[in-house]
Amino acid sequence: MEKWTLIFALTFCGNLFAADTARARLDAFSKGMTSVSANFEQQVSDANSGKTKASSGTLSLKAPRQFRWDTTAPYKQLIVADGEKVWIYDPDLEQVTVRAQGTEEAHSPLTVLTDLSQLDRDFATSEQGEHDGQIWLRLKSKDKEPQFEYADLGFDSSGLASMTFRDTFGNGTQIHFSAWQRNAKLAPEQFKFVPPKGVDVVGDPTPAAEAHPLKP
Repeated sequence: MEKWTLIFALTFCGNLFAADTARARLDAFSKGMTSVSANFEQQVSDANSGKTKASSGTLSLKAPRQFRWDTTAPYKQLIVADGEKVWIYDPDLEQVTVRAQGTEEAHSPLTVLTDLSQLDRDFATSEQGEHDGQIWLRLKSKDKEPQFEYADLGFDSSGLASMTFRDTFGNGTQIHFSAWQRNAKLAPEQFKFVPPKGVDVVGDPTPAAEAHPLKP
């Protein structure tokens, strides 16, 4: 599950968050944003063993469907979504896993950051008040088979600071963000992936077929 935990945001001046609701802060945070990059620190807790795994790295998001999640410690792993395929590269295993980019990503809480119109369409939201120095908004997917029970977005005076969520197996994830860059100039190459020579590729890397209308 930790492979798919992906999310994003940026820094804002404190006066943009004069409103006292988390929804208002999200609206201000994401308004006009088409791309974003940041650093992350993540902890994933296993519901059965109680063990916690920590990792850190960088992330990038570009509307409408591209993202890059680059784990740099304690191990290296790269996840790239190019709009059609999701690529997961594990250098230590010398393996790449690829699959079609589908509804799992479409209903990710991360996608609302660059598409606020998706928020009310795909999620039910509720205010969770203030704790841990942040004001919180809870998102629950309207999908019939959601990938997670809920996701909470936490905002401090500078912007989106944290995200916590619980998946349908009871596992918990906490993510803390820093160094957000709003509408960052992200190179197209960041959202493309070519498997390195010699690695095993699991899945179908074939590009989606293009549809062309028949000429009369």
